Amino acid sequence: MSKIEFTSQQKHAMASQLQEYLESELDVEIGQFDSEFLLDYMIATFGAAIYNKGLADAQMIYERKMQTIADEIYEIEQISKF
Repeated sequence: MSKIEFTSQQKHAMASQLQEYLESELDVEIGQFDSEFLLDYMIATFGAAIYNKGLADAQMIYERKMQTIADEIYEIEQISKF
């Protein structure tokens, strides 16, 4: 399995959002370094579970679409003696 990675711009934006959340919701102020450190921890700890949930959701969508295609193919099947 490959490691979950983000670009430095993505990571910076997520860390900034985390800083804003902590300040507004929990009245906790942390710096950029600390927020990136916390973000790294969250990704390492919870990232795989969140990623796997996304894959499971995508698999369900794929299976529903394939069932729809199978149903449509069945509907246009012709009766044949052969």
